[in-house]
Amino acid sequence: MVRCPFCSADDDRVVDSRLAEDGVAIRRRRECANCGQRYTTFERIEEIGLYVLKRSGDREPFIREKILSGVRSAAKNRPVDDEVLSGVAVTVEESMRLLNRDVTSEEVGMATLEALRDIDDVAYVRFASVYKGFEGTEDFAREIGMLVKTTAPKHRG
Repeated sequence: MVRCPFCSADDDRVVDSRLAEDGVAIRRRRECANCGQRYTTFERIEEIGLYVLKRSGDREPFIREKILSGVRSAAKNRPVDDEVLSGVAVTVEESMRLLNRDVTSEEVGMATLEALRDIDDVAYVRFASVYKGFEGTEDFAREIGMLVKTTAPKHRG
């Protein structure tokens, strides 16, 4: 039973249920029988632990919020909705889970970069600069060159 966040009563009724997060969760609107306030809960399947192997050799649990924090920083002051960024974090986590094994921090970083590539070029380059440890302008120029990759035909002289 869920406790009401307003009065802590444990008697409520479900007013509405629908799929959320691309079918990974169920969103439920509840109404407290005691105080009448409405609130939202989410149900998710308890997932098998996903672990990330760090460059240092450490093994730590995958934390979706770390991805979300990183993409939010990269997209700061950019015209990108927070829902889109949350979607990136969910997509990265789902793709890592499909590998059915511990994943490396490099795999997580590359999956995040790939997701950002299609959303916002500036956010992509910002994330790449931190993830790849850019040290100078030539690193930015190289990455932007790879991002743009013009397909114009080469002139033969």
